[in-house]
This record gives sequence, structure tokens and C-alpha cells, in this order.
Amino acid sequence: MSRNNEPKPYSILELASVGVNSSIKQTFDNSLDLAQKAEDMGYHRFWLAEHHNMKSIASSATSVLIGHIAGGTKKIRVGSGGIMLPNHSPLIVSEQFGTLGSLYPNRIDLGLGRAPGTDQVTAHAIRSDRMQAVYKFPEEISQIQQYFSVENKDSQVRATVAEGVNVPIYVLGSSTDSAHVAAEKGLPYAFASHFAPAQLFEALNIYYNKFQPSKYLEKPYTIGCINVIAADTDEEAEDISTTLLRMMLGVMTGKIDYMQPPVKMNVELRELAANPAFERMLKYAFVGSKETVKKKTSEFLEKTEVNEVMVASHIYHHEDRLKSYGIFSELMKDF
Repeated sequence: MSRNNEPKPYSILELASVGVNSSIKQTFDNSLDLAQKAEDMGYHRFWLAEHHNMKSIASSATSVLIGHIAGGTKKIRVGSGGIMLPNHSPLIVSEQFGTLGSLYPNRIDLGLGRAPGTDQVTAHAIRSDRMQAVYKFPEEISQIQQYFSVENKDSQVRATVAEGVNVPIYVLGSSTDSAHVAAEKGLPYAFASHFAPAQLFEALNIYYNKFQPSKYLEKPYTIGCINVIAADTDEEAEDISTTLLRMMLGVMTGKIDYMQPPVKMNVELRELAANPAFERMLKYAFVGSKETVKKKTSEFLEKTEVNEVMVASHIYHHEDRLKSYGIFSELMKDF
């Protein structure tokens, strides 16, 4: 991997997390407010993740929410982080994102993954034949590329609203399988190290070593995802992070609940954070003051040499979340 000496782009991965005693409408309003302020803070992209049947996450109709965010902002790139392609028809995805790309020219990204974004029962309800589509993931990416190409105008099946529209495709992944796909297709690659860091370095090495230049991308481009909870002091950030800890406990025990307000960090929660399963999953969760988060981010960027860093956060109070993203944008000016 070669170091990129240009300013490091930094972006946001938004799940539209729903807090207890908060409405879906308020959650969407907060997402838009964050995107508008992130645009002023210098963030490069604002991506939305697809999840289903999770009451704590409201980004299930991902393409609709992308349109809402793009319509309320002016220049920040807006996209999917990602669309879980086996849940959808490549034709419909092409029509949706072709429409978005025409409405908001040169601002829409299409990140594609193949995880279900939900439990298996719900995944079956979304698309009963999705497992066949999982194995066809590389072919279905090619189908979308074909629908977006002007050469498709003579085909029997067309996504006319997509033909010739500039919507870059990104391959998303949390394992080495996705690295092979991104490399072989010559597409940019985003790794979900914010919750699945185990295969990060192996996946990056595969991607860099096997990358094949394409008409879409001449050289490898990587995005690494992290969690960030930044505040004025380490202690304050630690208290705010109790929301994330309790949310992850719910995910790991199958008892998913609305995002809960923070509490004072205590012995029980410290022990929970020190649990090996938690430590593995949250290896790249950077919690602390500006100085603390900057040190951890610097180490992450130095070790991974990713081209771009993307930040997720599960912070209960909207004001705390805005402040955390503001602190992160300030520290990224030094990279």
C-alpha cells in the first residue's frame, strides 16, 4: 500500500438510530440536520445503511432517505452504505439510483453489499430467493453497470433513467470475499471495520494485491469505517459511550431496543466493555477527548493507509452527536 499525501477525506455513515421516546420523524429530521451541518464541517460523504426489522434503526427505505438528505443539502455526496443487493432487483436499484443521480447530479454514490441487513426470517420475507442472489452478487453488480451504460439502449430490458448517469459504485464488505469482488471489478472498496474488524488487514491486502484497473477506477481506493464518540474530556465521552455499549449488548443478546440515554460509566459497564467479544467488535471505537480520538485515528490511518475514513456514531442526544462530529472534523484537518 502506498501512502496518499493529499488531505484525507472524512465521511459519515448514518443509520438513523431511533432513541427511546423519540419519533421516526424526529430521527429523520436529526439525520438531515446532521447532514447539513456535516456539509459545513467539510465532510465528504453522507452514506445511509440499509437495515430491516430493527426498531432502533430507521434507514430501512434507504433510497428514499437518500433523496431526502440530498434534497436538503447542496454539495456533500450522499449515498448508500449500503444497499444490500441480494434484497433487491438490480433493475429496480438501477432505476432508483439513476433517478437520484439525475435529480442530484454528481452527488450520489451507490455502495453495494450482500449481507441481509437483518435476521434470517426477515431476510426471507424480503426476498425468498435471496440466497441465490447472494451467490450472484458479482454478476448482479455487472447487471447494474450494464443498466447504467449508454450501450444498454439497444437491450430488450432497460433502466432508461439510469443510462449515462454518473453514479459511482462501491463494493462494501466485512470479510475477504468482498475484497476479491472489488479487486476483480476494479471498484472502490469500503470495509465495515466499525463493527467487524477481524479481517480488515487481510481484506485490504487482497484488494491491493489483486486490484485490476478498470474504466471506473485506475488505482485502488479504500474507505475504512470507525466509530467515534468525541467530547471535551475523556470522562464525558466515556459517559456518552454507555449508549453504544448498551446498544451493542442488545445486538449480541438478540434483545434489540431503542437507543437509550447515556448514564454515568460504572463498574458493570466497564466490565462489559472489557469483555473479549465487545473488545473484538469495538476495536475501532474511538472514545475520548479531541486529543485521545486524534491519537487513535492517527494510528488507524497509519496502519491501514486507507484513502478515506468514514465515521459512525450511536449517540443519544443530538447535540452531543453534532459536537462529536464537529470535534472529529477539526482533528481531521491535521491529516
